[in-house]
Amino acid sequence: MTNLKGKTALITGASRGIGEATAREFAKLGANVVLAARSGDAIEKIAADLRNDGANAIAVKCDVANYSNVEAAVNACISNFASIDILINNAGLIDPIARLADSDPEQWGQVVDVNLKGVYYALRAAIPHMEEQGSGTIINISSGAATSALEGWSHYCSTKAAVLSLTQCTHKECSENGIYIAGLSPGTVATNMQVSIKASGINPVSQMDPSVHIPASWPARAIAWLCANQPEQFAGTDFKLNTDENRKLVGLIS
Repeated sequence: MTNLKGKTALITGASRGIGEATAREFAKLGANVVLAARSGDAIEKIAADLRNDGANAIAVKCDVANYSNVEAAVNACISNFASIDILINNAGLIDPIARLADSDPEQWGQVVDVNLKGVYYALRAAIPHMEEQGSGTIINISSGAATSALEGWSHYCSTKAAVLSLTQCTHKECSENGIYIAGLSPGTVATNMQVSIKASGINPVSQMDPSVHIPASWPARAIAWLCANQPEQFAGTDFKLNTDENRKLVGLIS
């Protein structure tokens, strides 16, 4: 049985979707949860819900595109719970979806700031603490877009490819210091991101029926499974949740 009792987890993009579902899953499994997102009111409400259910949870307003914000969120883990055992790099953007010739340079760059630099900032802030502790687990939320080019998603595909490389680099640099890192490629998930994708009408993903998307609770359970078990075969690479084999490993299907 997955058990994270006493572990302190920082989850970015925790105000909704996979981030919120992961926070709730981790709290259920006994972890100390630090919710980080730009939407301060939303994460405060979620943290209060978790505390009402007996969990240890705090909210830290954080823009992952700002290193000082990210550093403060990591420090909140240390000051409130004395460690940072788990980092979930979940915050990410896909809007605005547009072909390269129609894209807005400033908005394209903002996606890079959140999806790529935000992950780097969290790694940079958390790794020294984890190395000092001699242990730590990091899960970067990835995507099939990391290895597949999709029309209208140049910003998203490029940043997810770069995050996969960051996962590989972190494994190479930090595994000997007790840090486990893997990416989670969840497949298509029923979140607000899919609403934007559907509305864009660009590329085959936008044509998918909403009924095929998995609930956010599935990747949340997969993240918890990766953190609790640290399966060596997925260290430094992406764990793909869209296969029956891997869903069975997590316990999502029999």
